[in-house]
Amino acid sequence: MYLVLTALLALNVSTSVLDAFKIIDEGLEKTGVTMESKNKDIYTEFDQAYQLNQSKTAVWRDRALQVQERTQKLYDYIQDLKIRTLSQAERGKSEAIEGKTIDRDKIEATTDYDTPHNVMIGSDLNDKSEARKLKNEIAALREFMLTVVKEKELPDQLRNSISKSLDTEPPVLPKGKKKDPEHSTWEYHKFGHSPLMGFLAIMSSLQIDLRNAESEMINYLYAQISAGEVKFNELEAVVIPNSNYILKGNPYKASIFLAARDTTQAPDIYVVEGVSQPWIETTDPVTGQIKYDRKEGLNYTKLPVEKGTGKGLFERSGGSLGSRSWGGIIEIKGPGGEPIIRPFAADYTVAEGGVVVSPTKMNVFYLGVDNPVEISVSGVAGNKIRATASNGQLEQRGSSWIMRARREGNCMVTVSADLDGKWTTVGNKEFRVKKVPDPEAKVNNQKGGGIAKNILMAQSGVMAAMPPDFDFDLKFTVTEFTVMAVVQGFVQERRVRGNQFNQEVRTLINTLSKGSAVYFQDIKATGPDGTVRNLSTINFRLN
Repeated sequence: MYLVLTALLALNVSTSVLDAFKIIDEGLEKTGVTMESKNKDIYTEFDQAYQLNQSKTAVWRDRALQVQERTQKLYDYIQDLKIRTLSQAERGKSEAIEGKTIDRDKIEATTDYDTPHNVMIGSDLNDKSEARKLKNEIAALREFMLTVVKEKELPDQLRNSISKSLDTEPPVLPKGKKKDPEHSTWEYHKFGHSPLMGFLAIMSSLQIDLRNAESEMINYLYAQISAGEVKFNELEAVVIPNSNYILKGNPYKASIFLAARDTTQAPDIYVVEGVSQPWIETTDPVTGQIKYDRKEGLNYTKLPVEKGTGKGLFERSGGSLGSRSWGGIIEIKGPGGEPIIRPFAADYTVAEGGVVVSPTKMNVFYLGVDNPVEISVSGVAGNKIRATASNGQLEQRGSSWIMRARREGNCMVTVSADLDGKWTTVGNKEFRVKKVPDPEAKVNNQKGGGIAKNILMAQSGVMAAMPPDFDFDLKFTVTEFTVMAVVQGFVQERRVRGNQFNQEVRTLINTLSKGSAVYFQDIKATGPDGTVRNLSTINFRLN
């Protein structure tokens, strides 16, 4: 009776452990789905950048697609091993296998300790063992990622992170512990006599490591698009006149340049007067990209370009009243040596009086903020000027104006002046109204990567900061976030209301060891306009 009771107790303990493995595997699967979704977003950004500038993006996009293909192939190989092992454990009649997925609740052979070992190692560990093949495939993927960029060395932090995610070294034994086949190799350490549920959790963990390495590699490759010879990824021809209305007898001047221009090389600027669209458009049948060129039969003038600024100066006399139209094309050499061409067009009016409406910070109005605007009419005092907006409220404050937009879209600003005792409309200008961009979630002023455990523990919480190129002083407040980490094989999550680390979060972080991953996700922040923004996940690895 004593022996029977002992066996029953052992069976109960075993069952509870196997249930724990099931919970771990379910948590790992959810994490994998989240990471796969975020990786897909990066590949979408690669495609969008490729449409904007193929020659600049192609090499980095192609390498990212190679990373995607090889990672997915190895991911599928691991999934096939999971299904194959489960099928053999249940004698080929497993109801838990649904295509390429596994329903853990339907697994019956949960206590099978032999099949994982037989499938992965066999009677003796050798080069034909699936465990050895898997190890070699992981090592090959690691080597590929570390050498895919041939132009320069990868950052040490990235190299170390990928090496840890795709580590195939045998475990380090405690001092004084004797080596044996169960611990001396990576293969035995992972797959030597593990129960079926434990085996599935181990394989899911390896798949998570693949996704993590893939994520870090493609994020680095995407960052290289803007690190090339030309320091911009979208071109737009810009015409900035000193005024759209000028007094009779005064000259009209306008600067033509490329926004986000490369000042190390001067563009070629060709202009034509009296033509509203002095260029032709053609569509590449292969890529679908629109290309621009000069029209035949038009007499173009090449403008002089100021050295070091890329600005060309267009100047004409305002000797007679009336409207004038002009435009042309601007060319600059691209990263691969091919010309990048963009068209531009503008018009101006020579009149007795003039009006200037221009934002003092941006070329757009933003929702939820005070947009400073300069409004003036030549020869008219400021107290004799009125301005209205079709999409918002304009308020005069001293010599300046403040614009408060109502909704996204366009906004027409109309200016009237008291001319000889009569209020007369003297001009209008159309602007774009845009939503304030999302802030960036940061901890320790970092958006992810490696971080020392003591540094992370010293932080007060998750902060939201506006992008560095956004000129307005706005403050977003993080209202909630979730901290997720794997502790001793269990997925742990801590939900926080507000932006501060509570004691539960600090306790979770304190339990993690070097090399552990910590995810700050489901981050929400509220802006001054009351809108709630969903911010990007912060991925840390403790170092």
